Amino acid sequence: MAADRVSPAVRSRMMAGIRGKNTRPEILLRSALHERGLRYRLHRNDLPGRPDLVFPRYWAVLFVNGCFWHGHGCHLFSWPSTRQEFWKEKIGKNIERDQRTVTNLLNLGWRVGTVWECSMKGPTRSKIDDIANSCASWLNSQEQQLEITGDAEEPIG
Repeated sequence: MAADRVSPAVRSRMMAGIRGKNTRPEILLRSALHERGLRYRLHRNDLPGRPDLVFPRYWAVLFVNGCFWHGHGCHLFSWPSTRQEFWKEKIGKNIERDQRTVTNLLNLGWRVGTVWECSMKGPTRSKIDDIANSCASWLNSQEQQLEITGDAEEPIG
């Protein structure tokens, strides 16, 4: 097991600084959707998973997920080399919770979209306008789910 390069106190401060909401990708997407005239509510705590963006008019929600924290199998995700069991358990629970959340939202009649961090960052990123256009098209469709990853858009049923 490799030693951490920083002290436990510094690592704790670094991890505490990672935001769960109002992240840069989320704010970029919100701005682009707002420019298209789409109105939404933020982080409604009365819905499973507290979706990042809620579009009541369309009965749709969007999550803007970080690839590491949600265990996305893209180029941005890699397992940490230290405390591997801890991270496998933590990220595994996040993945299970995400799946439960999507199922619960669908059962409540909501449509669910996920925009992954890798769609906005790194070598496979898309233009934010393309991502926002895909989201807007999905909102106006009858598709139950949407997933935008890397440089691809994947409607799910």
